[in-house]
Amino acid sequence: MRILNICAYTWEAGGPPKIIFDHTQVALRYGHQVDILSPITAGEKPYPVPEGARLILCRRTPVISRYFREFSGELYQYIKKHSKEYDVIHCHGLWHFGTLAPFMIDHSVAKVITIHGVLDRWVYAHNNWKKQLMDTLAQKRFLRRADLIQINNTDEREDILRYLGTPHSNVVILPNGIKLSDFAQLPPKGRFRQKFGLPSSKKLVLFMSRLNVKKGLGLLLPAFKEYVRHHPDTVLAIAGGNDGYEATTRQFIEDNKLGDSIHLVGMLTGDDKKAALVDADLFTLPSYSEGFSMAVLEAMAAGTPALVSDRVGFGETIRQHEAAGLISDLTPEALQKELEKMLGDSQLRQQVAQNATTLVQTQYDIDIVAKRLLDEYEKIVRAKKLKSSPVSELP
Repeated sequence: MRILNICAYTWEAGGPPKIIFDHTQVALRYGHQVDILSPITAGEKPYPVPEGARLILCRRTPVISRYFREFSGELYQYIKKHSKEYDVIHCHGLWHFGTLAPFMIDHSVAKVITIHGVLDRWVYAHNNWKKQLMDTLAQKRFLRRADLIQINNTDEREDILRYLGTPHSNVVILPNGIKLSDFAQLPPKGRFRQKFGLPSSKKLVLFMSRLNVKKGLGLLLPAFKEYVRHHPDTVLAIAGGNDGYEATTRQFIEDNKLGDSIHLVGMLTGDDKKAALVDADLFTLPSYSEGFSMAVLEAMAAGTPALVSDRVGFGETIRQHEAAGLISDLTPEALQKELEKMLGDSQLRQQVAQNATTLVQTQYDIDIVAKRLLDEYEKIVRAKKLKSSPVSELP
């Protein structure tokens, strides 16, 4: 098959580029062709591309892209010229130009949309007037026309039904997966602390995600402030690129004189990311909404005990397998209480880390998950061809 992924394929975009990267590696092993079409702005850094795949970068159109997410005339022209060269066009997310353009241009190629959690009530409530305008103009109509909607969990099925008002004919639950071999060899303990000047004598809590309001920093900062007041032997490292919340975070640290207890270390990649997970006594992501958090999967694969909200995309599975500390009441007080519980019990941290590793190995291996997606691609491509082929006349 010839597969085109459309996504903002940059480090700043968060989880989807990593998901596309891992799925692409598997698709290439099975002999498929994969291209990635990405809008980009000057200064953004493209995400790495697997050997054998092709990244096509299209400049975002100035001014218009401020109001219409990721608008790119170059992207539109590429799809218009080349869409029929592909068997599958896979769009990631909603309400941006890359998700709409293929439906404007082409009716013959099979199209897939992965929701990535954006129909969650909390997410949908933000910038709602823009979303409602796009819904009226095109987005709902195009989503109904998708040959396949990929979701990560059962909650997203309810989100789609609430959004569209009627069931979609082909919705498939496929969780995110992770390449376990990436975590077979981990950096030695202490490397991250040494690089960023974090004391080895203190416990380390690690937040690693985009610095965005939905990630729960507005809960974590006041919760940790109260926690560290009683437990000064702990530091918090905040790792991630700025996505609108860095200034607020820095102001909170300054106002509360927490410069010795909370450290912003920027976006981490490669071995630096793994070194942070190795050194952390606890990983935390008290997010308000996730489609299916890659950051949580990575922490679990690295053997780092985690404390996360039940909205990270697979909260019920985490609960069933006791694979992390789980927060349902998203308040600073509840988060502080869970920090006390997890950081005060090393045996509990060890047990949830072991449970998490087992869970990842048995349910979220990328080789299994990606093959299931390829099988779904093949089904819709066959159905599309059957639908478009002329019916033979009966004698």
